[in-house]
Formats: sequence, C-alpha cells, structure tokens
Amino acid sequence: MHTLLAHNPREASNAALEIDRPHAAPYSPAMHAELDTLEAKIRQVAELSQTLRRENVALRQQLLTAQQDNKQLTTRLEAAKVRLNALLDTLPEDA
Repeated sequence: MHTLLAHNPREASNAALEIDRPHAAPYSPAMHAELDTLEAKIRQVAELSQTLRRENVALRQQLLTAQQDNKQLTTRLEAAKVRLNALLDTLPEDA
C-alpha cells in the first residue's frame, strides 16, 4: 500500500490519500519502481506548489504594504509641494 498527498485548493492542509494496489500483482518490479518514483515526484511537485502558494501570499502582502507606503509618501510629497509653493508666493519677486 502506498500513500499519495492530495491537495484541495480550498483547504490549507494536505490530506494523505492511500492508494491501494490490490491488483498490483500483474505489474513487474520495474513497473512498481517506476510508480514509486512517479509518486515521489508528484509528492515533490505538491510540496513545491504549497511552498510557492505560501510565498505568493507573503509577496502579495508585501506588495500591498509597499503600495500603501507609496500612496502615503505621494500624499506627503504633494502636501510639501503645496507648502513650498505657498512659501514661494510670499517671497518678493525680483524685477
């Protein structure tokens, strides 16, 4: 009996599914080895997918924070421009 990880995208955790090979007798040992190798590769891809999903969530949060910071800095810059223009208006003009 072999196990294979399955992923439901709506759930955060993986559920282990057991693959029962009751009719595995007709397969050669080489075929069993290939199936085991394929199973391991599928598990690695599933784990990589989960890692990338977590990284994607973290990167999206970082992007949102950077966008909010950028918006605040743009607002502050515009306010500084207004204050600077108001100060320039109070200076006497050279004729």
